[in-house]
Amino acid sequence: MSSSSMRRAGPCLDAPAVAGRKPVLMILPNLLTLSRILAVPLLVALLWPAEQGHEWRIGYLAAFVLYCLMGITDYFDGYLARAQGTVSKLGVFLDPIADKIMVAAVILILCSTSDIEGPHIVAALIILLREIAVSGLREFLAGLRVSVPVSRLAKWKTALQLISFGALILAGGLPYWPFVKIVGLATLWGAALMTAITGWDYLRVGLKHMSS
Repeated sequence: MSSSSMRRAGPCLDAPAVAGRKPVLMILPNLLTLSRILAVPLLVALLWPAEQGHEWRIGYLAAFVLYCLMGITDYFDGYLARAQGTVSKLGVFLDPIADKIMVAAVILILCSTSDIEGPHIVAALIILLREIAVSGLREFLAGLRVSVPVSRLAKWKTALQLISFGALILAGGLPYWPFVKIVGLATLWGAALMTAITGWDYLRVGLKHMSS
């Protein structure tokens, strides 16, 4: 979902207990990343009654607040890791996983609640399939010691995804404000378009190295 894993690049502090330093799992940026992963089941649970066909505005609004908090931790885990000099291999590993778990969970639950429905499911599928494909390509390129820098377009894609999912969740809690859902669906398609473009960039690099 984000480029904060790229922001973590730098010296690693992976020793479990180095002369007065906290174990790597207890470093604040890693705790923030773990909290984002652990918050995903709660986010789904807050929206679950709507999946069962119940009107659930309070759940949507609570889910929106939680989603915003998850987005804030996504920014601060990378920022604090750099500022404190506590970049770790565990953080680099967990951050993109946390992003993809959140994206997949939000897409699935919003499709289940029919907040994303009809042709808009195509846009959601493009985003979800790209996340899976790019994960595989990154693993392949990492084995070849090839890195693909995060482009400005990819950052815009991430921003549109965050806005889209947030707006779609908020729309469930504000059914009399239809423009909120319109914003969510419009940015969903914008994110899908940028997802396809940035996904092709990764695929092009991967194909080049596969054929060499």
